[in-house]
Amino acid sequence: MRAAIYRGKGNLEVAEIAVPRVGPSEVRIAVEYCGVCGTDLHDVLDEWGASGSIGGHEWSGRVVEVGSDVLLEINTLVVGHPGHACGRCKACLASRTNLCEERPTAGLEQPHGAFADYVVIGSDRAVPVPSGVEARAAAYAEPLAVALHALDLAGVDSKHRVMVSGCGPIGAAAVAALIAQGHDGVVVVEPSPLRRDLALRLGATVLEPSDLESPWHPGRAVDEPVDAVIETSGIRTAAESGLAQLVACGRMVLVGTGMDFPRLDSNRIILNELVVTGAYTYGANGIASALELISSGLLPLDVLIEPESVGLDALFDTMVRLRAGEVAGKVLVRP
Repeated sequence: MRAAIYRGKGNLEVAEIAVPRVGPSEVRIAVEYCGVCGTDLHDVLDEWGASGSIGGHEWSGRVVEVGSDVLLEINTLVVGHPGHACGRCKACLASRTNLCEERPTAGLEQPHGAFADYVVIGSDRAVPVPSGVEARAAAYAEPLAVALHALDLAGVDSKHRVMVSGCGPIGAAAVAALIAQGHDGVVVVEPSPLRRDLALRLGATVLEPSDLESPWHPGRAVDEPVDAVIETSGIRTAAESGLAQLVACGRMVLVGTGMDFPRLDSNRIILNELVVTGAYTYGANGIASALELISSGLLPLDVLIEPESVGLDALFDTMVRLRAGEVAGKVLVRP
């Protein structure tokens, strides 16, 4: 089978490799679509990845082979749940399976992902897709689950004013989910004209980073503060300025990853009793919740997902274009 293999910084090789074998509790899946994630860009372009690994964790596909202990039917459309959960540790017992004590260390694992013709996973990680949801839409479940988890941690309802910092794939998913859930006045802060246009098409109010102000005193609020900031860009200045937009008792959820870490104003956090928390992937029901929202028909998937998919041979160039801000929506790879 063909796969896109990471060989080192900026080096993605499309090569023929052996089809992985299927164990008794595993399934082999023919990949239909796989989304390109910001983590994939970090792995390939920023040298975060492990040499020899195959990326791609936002996928849908059809079961073509099952192990002896598996009851899934051949040709079932599924999406993959990439998480690991031991079921025994404190986090798992608290239903925080994404924080399992036995999870691989982020950035050090060597995945065999879905930038390939086939992927083999444990059958417990293959989530059947609801009837009526096509493979292309189903591939959006994983990034949507990430966004929904961030919104859950923000603790917002339709009465709250929410700012989304960055309108890349996760930011756009968060905006679309908020609007689908009945939120009015969602504000997006985004420097890229292409992504600002995407935010407008989703129904958000759009600001540029230069539009934001920081009050002269950490105890003072801006004129129109928000109840929550969902920071998806991973940009240092975005997190620092986002904190200043919060109302007293507001909450900022950090979703985007980056290596230029922010310096947050602790005096502002203290004087306003702000909450700053991270959002890492999603819990055990994250994929199912995302598929439920997708099947509802409330998401404008034609806006969120780029109309044309790309093959493995175009994957690296697509990553470069995504990093350059030349593509706004979610790009799907069709191996």
